[in-house]
Amino acid sequence: MDFITIFLIALGLAMDCFAVSLGIGCKSCDCSDRYRFRLPFHFGLFQGGMALIGWALGSTIVEYIAKFDHWIAFGLLAFVGVKMIVESFSGEQKKQVGDPSRGGFLIMLSIATSIDALAVGLSLAFMEGSIWISSLVIALVSAGLALLGLLLGGKLGEKFGKRMELLGGLILIGIGLRILLSHIL
Repeated sequence: MDFITIFLIALGLAMDCFAVSLGIGCKSCDCSDRYRFRLPFHFGLFQGGMALIGWALGSTIVEYIAKFDHWIAFGLLAFVGVKMIVESFSGEQKKQVGDPSRGGFLIMLSIATSIDALAVGLSLAFMEGSIWISSLVIALVSAGLALLGLLLGGKLGEKFGKRMELLGGLILIGIGLRILLSHIL
């Protein structure tokens, strides 16, 4: 498999990371360098890791996960999206409580954005090429677009405030619906 194909696959997988990071960046305008490292790092790690796991496990586990993976991704993204929308309608302009780049919230988002990479990893098992290079490219592209989403989201959040939090929540729900509908239809 040539590099262009690998890069395009990585770009497609990373779009969810970008959109989720954009939504989080809109909500959390004042994030530290450590914060800006953690989220992209974990998104990249999970994307590349899931592709590697999908490749390693082959078709055995994907058959079982494929039946409901879209529901898991939809549920996780919808939960976070609805929470952001509800918070956008609260009257107070509060700072981020807690850190979405740590703990369970980070793991939940990382899994939700990387479930499709598991299936892609399976398909990579049937193509010629190095799974290590493919996984590395997927991880780096995902991390890069996640960082870009955080930075752009932060700038938009500073300018538009609560409206961007609402938009970020709608984007997350939209991603979840797209995943769900692409599997159902």
